[in-house]
Amino acid sequence: MGLEQYQGDMNMCCRCSACKWVPMQRVSGYQFANVCPSISRFNFHSYSGGGRMNIGAAMLRNEISYTDRLQHIVYNCQMCGACGVSCNYAMDMNVMEPIYELRIKCVKDGKTLPALDQTIEGLRKTGSIFPPNGKRGDWAQGLDLKDAAKDKVAVMLYVGDVTSYDPYLQKLARATAKILQKAGVDFGIAGNAEVSSGDRAYQLGYEEDFLNQARKNMDYINRNGIKTVVTADAESYQAFKVLYDKYKLRGSLQVLHITEYIRQLIQEGKLKPKNNVDMNVTYHDPCHLGRLGEPWVHWEGKKVPGDRFVFDPPKQYRRGSNGVYDAPRDVLNSIPGVKLTEMQRIKEYAWCCGSGGGVGRSNPEFAQWTAQERIDEAETTGAEAIVTACPWCQKLFNKTIDDGNSRMKVFDIVELFEQSIE
Repeated sequence: MGLEQYQGDMNMCCRCSACKWVPMQRVSGYQFANVCPSISRFNFHSYSGGGRMNIGAAMLRNEISYTDRLQHIVYNCQMCGACGVSCNYAMDMNVMEPIYELRIKCVKDGKTLPALDQTIEGLRKTGSIFPPNGKRGDWAQGLDLKDAAKDKVAVMLYVGDVTSYDPYLQKLARATAKILQKAGVDFGIAGNAEVSSGDRAYQLGYEEDFLNQARKNMDYINRNGIKTVVTADAESYQAFKVLYDKYKLRGSLQVLHITEYIRQLIQEGKLKPKNNVDMNVTYHDPCHLGRLGEPWVHWEGKKVPGDRFVFDPPKQYRRGSNGVYDAPRDVLNSIPGVKLTEMQRIKEYAWCCGSGGGVGRSNPEFAQWTAQERIDEAETTGAEAIVTACPWCQKLFNKTIDDGNSRMKVFDIVELFEQSIE
């Protein structure tokens, strides 16, 4: 691929600043009208989606060179995709793809950050982005789960790095497994053989490391006859469903987020939430489950000669609206006693939790600043808890709340659902 293939997209940017805001037609108030954490924090155009497009175009023209400031701009981005969705509300152009390629170019040129290099070194040594704490499959002790390699199951529960190793978040893996057991699903896990999906490596620009992880996972899946992967990790969901498809590695593998699968099991009558969970909640859409979880669109064609940016056949652009939005809300609404009150920025225009793009490692203050904005928005709903569907979101929200003054609680959706069926 490469930055060059997006030269037309980058040249199309007219600096209209649509990438910085929720589209005017969707704005419900001034307080939460912004959509991009980076431009909101650093307040200079280069930190916006359009600004990074301008940088990429200038690089192709050899009009700009690497500096400390340029690297600060490139890496202080959660890669949340909100800029591209807001731009594509009215425009036909790729925004996130050239931003990914800009990071890939930085890595190839050796212009990276030490903190991110350390993260990737850890991945190469351990197969995990999150520092290992014990064995990867320790969370499953006592649950009597099948081994996806030995027992030849069609459905595999993929847990992910942070849920496997973080002692606090391991409860999410256990809750997910118990829900599937309750429904009578014939599933297995990879256990200690599981490795990172590669999602974070891709976000950071380490394309080869991402592909290495993707090939390891797909080799395991194909070798063991696995037809469906279910995961509660939103970033891993996006990797398996979207990124593996982008690189033509996914094949016919079905990829489901746990909320999609729970909804299906409810509709089939295999799960029925009965217990009251009296709680007023608001739901946070994870970026990688929502706008970035939209299916990949393959296109082959050519640009029509002339000044206009026209293609034959016409390109279909991913605008974020086909991500996973209804399933989590349907699951929440199925739980007796739960009252869902929405925030202002939801679905494809949701504000990022702050944990993506490596910012949590390279600039943790910025990551928590981003999370705090979302917590502040959640508090305006009157809810007592934020419910999300990604362990990375839960981890950062909890840390930010612990370091601040908010009384807001944070739950993963599987925690509440498990309570309702126990």
